[in-house]
Amino acid sequence: MAKEFDRIKRLPPYVFSEVNRIKAELRSKGEDIIDFGMGNPDIPTPKHIIEKLNETSHKPGTGRYSISRGIPGLRKAQVKYYQRRFNVDLDIEKEVIVTLGSKEGLANLAQAITTPGDIILSPNPSYPIHPYGFIIAGASLRHLPTMEDGVFDPELYLERLDRSIRHSSPKPIALIVSFPSNPTAQVVTLDFYEELVKIARKYKTYILSDLAYAEIYFDKNPPPSILQVNKAKEIAVEFTSMSKTYSMAGWRIGFAVGNSKLIGALTKIKSYLDYGAFTPVQVAATAALNGPQKCISEIRTTYQNRRDVLIETMARSGWVIPSPSASMFAWAPIPKSYKTKGSLKFAKDLMTKAKVAVAPGIAFGEYGEGYVRIGLVENEQRIRQAAKNIRKIL
Repeated sequence: MAKEFDRIKRLPPYVFSEVNRIKAELRSKGEDIIDFGMGNPDIPTPKHIIEKLNETSHKPGTGRYSISRGIPGLRKAQVKYYQRRFNVDLDIEKEVIVTLGSKEGLANLAQAITTPGDIILSPNPSYPIHPYGFIIAGASLRHLPTMEDGVFDPELYLERLDRSIRHSSPKPIALIVSFPSNPTAQVVTLDFYEELVKIARKYKTYILSDLAYAEIYFDKNPPPSILQVNKAKEIAVEFTSMSKTYSMAGWRIGFAVGNSKLIGALTKIKSYLDYGAFTPVQVAATAALNGPQKCISEIRTTYQNRRDVLIETMARSGWVIPSPSASMFAWAPIPKSYKTKGSLKFAKDLMTKAKVAVAPGIAFGEYGEGYVRIGLVENEQRIRQAAKNIRKIL
């Protein structure tokens, strides 16, 4: 039984696993690791959401199979959210589906729409599920660099996009975008989305937009939705998540909304793959969307305060990090002394010498080299301690 599995062979070594192995070894020896490596929210889920989960889970029948595409009340709550936040109207039956997190939604959509050999345009650097969800589905990737010397240039990106589609044979079936970006924290304007939709409509290429960080922003300029663009629903679907907005990462509740054909395909394939989230979880998620929203601003403020402390204390330690205007990450250039050694070596040295974990940029694609991603998932005191530790090795 020496047969190798083709899909597994197509997946590269998971860079995070190497960093995680070192972290586990150090912790097994009693070392205290300040962990900025994973975007895993540490802020507690708001109390009223947990209370609704507890209340509903005691009701008879809630332990039965749920609904794969999401209970009607939760889909209706997402429709209302898009109306009040983006002034976008959605058809609850044809344009909205609940997913087990945005990650699962994107991966399942890849399975639904991909024929082996199809071309997908993916950002680089990128959250791993963006390219690898489609690799697993049998697609061929074309990487689009999103950064130039650490900065996102919208005009340059759109030029590259147009050229990539124009010179591709066969034409790409879909383009993935993610703003605010994980890992780079880059943001875009509605004007950018308008140009993006024009290009996609011209070439009949679907747009898959990951808006997981829609509510984590710091400059009083909320990130837009691509669906705010006129006729965007003809070619776009958008994924959102409750993981960061309400600190519900482990609850696994997300949404896909937009183009009815794509939502229909996702709905059909999900009906074969899962029964949906535990019903009380969906009811609690409904209460989150329909209930008081003060908790969102409180969570946002916590991340903003952490960001400010990170930027200030790291600068005093000799590490200048650009201040992100959104997301729960900072995208930090590695010190000059590590430019030839690379981001993985820097991440390992931070772990072993400073007891600080970060995510190496190379883990997000070749164009992520030269940077590390820092998650704002430790409290302010721990961030200050990390800066002191890092000062010793810079």
